[in-house]
Order: sequence, then C-alpha cells, then structure tokens
Amino acid sequence: MTAVPRFFQDPGGSFFLFGPRGTGKSTWLRGAFEAALWLDLLEPDLERELSSRPERLRQMVDAAEPGAVVVIDEVQRAPEVLTVVHQLIEQRRPRRRFVLTGSSARKLKRTGVDLLGGRALRRSLHPFMAAELGSKFDLRRALIEGLVPGIWAADSPARTLQAYVALYVREEVKTEGLVRQLGAFSRFLEALAFSHASALNLSSVARECQVSRTTAEGYLGVVEDLLLAYRVPVFTRRAKRILSQHPKLYWFDTGVFRSLRPAGPLDRPEEIEGAALEGLVAQHLRAWIDYGETDVTLHFWRTKSGNEVDFVLYGRDGFWALEVKNTSSVRPEDLRGLRAFAEDYPGAKRALLYRGARRLEVEGVACIPCDEFLRELRPGRDLLTSA
Repeated sequence: MTAVPRFFQDPGGSFFLFGPRGTGKSTWLRGAFEAALWLDLLEPDLERELSSRPERLRQMVDAAEPGAVVVIDEVQRAPEVLTVVHQLIEQRRPRRRFVLTGSSARKLKRTGVDLLGGRALRRSLHPFMAAELGSKFDLRRALIEGLVPGIWAADSPARTLQAYVALYVREEVKTEGLVRQLGAFSRFLEALAFSHASALNLSSVARECQVSRTTAEGYLGVVEDLLLAYRVPVFTRRAKRILSQHPKLYWFDTGVFRSLRPAGPLDRPEEIEGAALEGLVAQHLRAWIDYGETDVTLHFWRTKSGNEVDFVLYGRDGFWALEVKNTSSVRPEDLRGLRAFAEDYPGAKRALLYRGARRLEVEGVACIPCDEFLRELRPGRDLLTSA
C-alpha cells in the first residue's frame, strides 16, 4: 500500500505517542526518524532484558550515534525503563531525544508516566481522517470497516476486524492479567457495544453481562486504558436547564464498533448505521482537536426534557454545536436540539450534518452533507468554514 501522509506533526522534543494498535504509530515514526535507535518491546528477548535490567537502556543509548533519536516502541511492556529515560533526559550532555509509543496506558499510569515530570509531551495518533485519504475515502466503506490504517489496508478488512479485538484480549488483557475471567470480559465488550453513541448506564451494562457494577467499572477502566473507547461528558457550563448526568460512550473507531455490535432480525439497520455515523464524526473531531492542538474540549448536551445536541466543542478557540442525522433530508424536528441550545447559548456556531448531497441553511443553521464535512475537515482550520 502507498503510504498515506498523516496530519500528525512532530511536536519536537521528547514525547509519548499513544494510540490503539494498528493506527500507524510505528509507520509514522519510521518515516519521521529513519536514523533512530529503535527498541521494539514487542520483541520478547528485548522486553525481558529491559524489564529485568532497565539500566541496560543507558548502555544501548550510549552506543548509539550522537544525536540519534531514541524510539521505544510499546513502552508499556517495560515501564521500568521510564526511570532511566527520565535520568537521560535530565542529562544536559549529550542531550537525547526520546519518543515513547504505547497502545495501553494502564501500566504507565500505575508505574511511570509521572516519573518524566512533564519533560515529555503526550500526543495521540488516531485512525485515518477522511482528508488524509483524499479521493480514497469512501463514506459507506468507512461506516462498515472503519478507518484504522492496519484494517483499512488489509486484503480482507472484514476478517481483520473480527480478529482485531481478539488480538487485544489475547495479547493485552490475557497476557498482562488485567481481568480474571476472559469470558465475562468478552460478554462485557459485546454489551458495551450497545452503548456506542449513547448515554452510558453502567448499571444496565453490568446486568446485561451478569457481573457486578464494581466489576463492570473495572472492565470499563481496562477498555479505556487500552484506548479502545472513551467517554464524552455533558456540557454544563452556565447551564440554564436540568441536564442529563450520564456521559456518552464511543468506541475509538466505527469499524471496531460494528465488529462488536451483534446484529440480527430484531435490529433496525438504520439504528446501527446512525450510531456508526455519529461515532465516525466523533473520531474525526477528536483527531481535529489533537492534531491541530486546538484549545477546545468535546462534550454533548442533553436536557431532562429530551433536547439533545450530539457534539459541543467549547474552549478558547471556539464554540460549536453539531448535530448528526443519518437522513438524506432535513426535517424541522431534526433542528429541535439546536434550536433549544441556541436559546441558552446564542453565541455558538451551529451545524447539522446529514446524509444529503447539498448544503442548506435552515432556520439559521448550516446543514452540511456529512461526506463533504469529513472530507474537508483539516487540523488548524475552522471547524465549519473549512468545509
């Protein structure tokens, strides 16, 4: 496959680069730092050596070319080396630059990220953005297979998707002993898929997979630490109404969601596709925020009376409210949430993303074809004027 240029930029200095498996961290780093000293902790011998004797890292670094960048891939497999990395970064001569990648934050949160004392930035790599793919982007395909580079480029994306979560369960959850009962955890993953793009009621999920709420909380922590899913909080700033308290949950990629979400004769295809479309927009918004280092945070808005806006982006760099509808036409009821939001927050820029083919303006709301919005969304540009 021809390499796809990514919007992610080298932040300079030492940094952590987090992202789920298959998002292209190693590919990007090998292109950016061709002459780096590369230490891949997926190699069992190297993992054992640095786990048992982390001081060996100093000898490896001392033997490298002067000024060479040191890349430690999947650093969570030997978090003990972070103490040595911290010491080497502190040394003024020779000054070394470290790039540390990870597909799980669990061990690092317990044992080491803070040891670097803020001397390494934290950055994230996300699935492809539509604009990175350009003419190769296909909305229908993205809604089914997702945009994880390792899956998108596979000969059989559907088969690769089926194996993707199994890979995490086998190599991360089982190997690291993160949960005691893999069967219960697998049931939890399936039950959690029904909460994608919805308010998360963890008690209901726990009942569905027949575990205690405490166990479900622990399982959710594992899923989030493995960077497979994330929660979006309710926007409550200067709230004028009684709001929902439950956050929304999203899987990091819509293809992974589709692979986990069971479907049968009793399931309405439009419900699943609607959740997939909203999740696809969510993953693009996260990438747009992170890659552009935009000072906004992602929220949603829902009142107790049922008015809802799917995404609210708020911060020093702007204030936007976005609603996503899996429909080819715009109906007055589709704008209800945005109308209510405008009453409370008249300064917010509003837009409806839908499956139609033409841009419209209805009741002062920009109605933008979702395909067009995603294709034109680029880090560093205004969220709405870029399309």
